Amino acid sequence: MNLRLAALYLRLLLLNELQYRANFLLRIVTSVLSLGTAVITLALVFRQVQRLDGWDLDQLVVLAGVYTTLSGFTQMLVMPNALALLTDIQEGTLDAVLLKPAGALLTVSVRSSKVWQGLDVAIGLATTATGAALSGGVSLSAVPVFAVTLLCGAALIYSFLMSIAISAFWFVKLDNVAELFSGLFQAARWPVGLYPGWMRIGLTVLIPIGLAVTLPAEVLTSRATGAGPAALAAFAAAGLAFTRFLWRRGLRHYSGASA
Repeated sequence: MNLRLAALYLRLLLLNELQYRANFLLRIVTSVLSLGTAVITLALVFRQVQRLDGWDLDQLVVLAGVYTTLSGFTQMLVMPNALALLTDIQEGTLDAVLLKPAGALLTVSVRSSKVWQGLDVAIGLATTATGAALSGGVSLSAVPVFAVTLLCGAALIYSFLMSIAISAFWFVKLDNVAELFSGLFQAARWPVGLYPGWMRIGLTVLIPIGLAVTLPAEVLTSRATGAGPAALAAFAAAGLAFTRFLWRRGLRHYSGASA
C-alpha cells in the first residue's frame, strides 16, 4: 500500500511537470554541460598524473556517474521534501499531513519533487555504465552488489537530510540547509581516500555522503573490500531506523497550528 501511494504521488508530480515541456530540453542541456565540465576537469588532471589515489581515469568516470546519479536523486526527491518538511514544522502547518490516513513519514518523503532532476539520474547511470565499459568491463556478480550499494547510498543521503529536517521539531531555526548540504556534497565528487584522515572520518562516519558515493563506484570497479558493502548496508539500515525514531519523537514536540 505504501509503495502504491508513493508511486501515485510521483505520477501526479510527473503529470504536473509535463505541462512545461520546454524545461525538458533546458534540463538536458544543463545536465550534459555539468557532467561534461566534470569529465573535462578529470581529463585535465590526468594530463599531469597517471593515477589519483590508485584510481585511473576510467574508474573516476564511474565515480562521476555515481555522483551525478545520487545528486540527481537528492535534488529530485529528497531535498524538496526535506525543505517542505522543515517549512511545515517551522510554520506549524504539518497538521494537514498528519490528518491523512496514510503514513505521515512516507507522505512527507514523496509529496514534492523536481521531476526533471530525474534526467541527472539517467545521465549519471549512463555515464557509470560507460566508465565501467572503458575500464575493461564489469563482472556480472558485481552488478547486483553495485545496485544494492547504490540504493543504500541513496537511503543514507535520504536519512541524513530528513533527520536534519526533523530536528526542526527541537531547533526551529535551521536556515541554509540546502546550501550547506550542497557544499558538503561537492566533496563526494572525489574518492574519499584522497582526503586527510580527519576529513575521511567525517565523510564516512559523521556525514557519510562520501561513503554513499565512493563505495558503489568501488564495487563496480572491483576496488571494494569484502566488508565495504556490508558496512554501507548497515549504515543505511541504521540511518533509516534512526530517521523513523527521530520522527516519532519529534511528533511529540509538535504543537501544530493551534499553538
